[in-house]
Amino acid sequence: MEPVIQEELSGCGIAASAALAGVSYPDAKRVANGLGIHAEDKTLWSDTRHVRTLLSAFHMATSPAETPFTSWDALPDKALLSIKWHRQGGRAFWHWVVFVRQGGCALVLDSRKNLRSHVRRDFGRMKPKWFIEVYD
Repeated sequence: MEPVIQEELSGCGIAASAALAGVSYPDAKRVANGLGIHAEDKTLWSDTRHVRTLLSAFHMATSPAETPFTSWDALPDKALLSIKWHRQGGRAFWHWVVFVRQGGCALVLDSRKNLRSHVRRDFGRMKPKWFIEVYD
C-alpha cells in the first residue's frame, strides 16, 4: 500500500480512502464528488460517514463503530485512525491517517502535503483517539 497525498486542506479523508483502495487522489475525488462528498466540506474532519461511504463505493467494508485507541499493538492490520483530535466550536475535528501492517512492519500513511515522509513510524508522536477497522 502506498501513501496518497491530499490535494486540498480538508482532503485527508479522500486521500486515506484512496490509499486503502489503491487509486489516485483525483480518481478518489471524482468518486467522492459523485457521491456528494467534497473536500471543501469541513465535516470530512468531523464525521465518519463520508469515509465509510467512499470506502463502500470502492467495495471495502468498515467496522460499524469507532473503537477507542488503546495501543499500537492492539490495532487491526488495516485501519483508519483519527489523530490530531480536538474540539473547535463544540465540534470534534481530526486528521485521517491509514494504519497498516505489511511485510511484517507496522506503519502509518499520512497524506499531509508538507511532510518530509508520508510513511510514518514515529508512533510516539502520533496520538490516535480512535480507529475504524477496514476489511478487504
